[in-house]
Amino acid sequence: MAIRIFVIDDEKTIADTLAVILTNSGYEASAFYDAGSALEKAASCSPELVITDVLMPGMNGIELAILLRERHPSCKILLLSGMGTTLNIRDMVGSRGYDFELLAKPIYPTDLLAKVEASVIDLKQN
Repeated sequence: MAIRIFVIDDEKTIADTLAVILTNSGYEASAFYDAGSALEKAASCSPELVITDVLMPGMNGIELAILLRERHPSCKILLLSGMGTTLNIRDMVGSRGYDFELLAKPIYPTDLLAKVEASVIDLKQN
């Protein structure tokens, strides 16, 4: 059974490209362009791994990650950030009691797949 992955990014090209890379690597990946549509789908089809952009209009990726973790505690979360504020983001989520992994954009496919595989291994061990 393939691991279900949600990719959320308001830049459709990024979300679609990452979903294609993951699908071609054997994962069940779906692209979403806003937090609301991802949350709606998660209500009926729980993701095992979420890769979300941090800076999005409306609900940002951190708020989305926190909601998903509350609703789906075993879901792994990878945050994507194209900005140079990664330490601030890590501190912000850490101060709220969450430990999400933060990946810098742009991310190369081999690096993405390595992070996803590490998350999948972690999922299987827990």
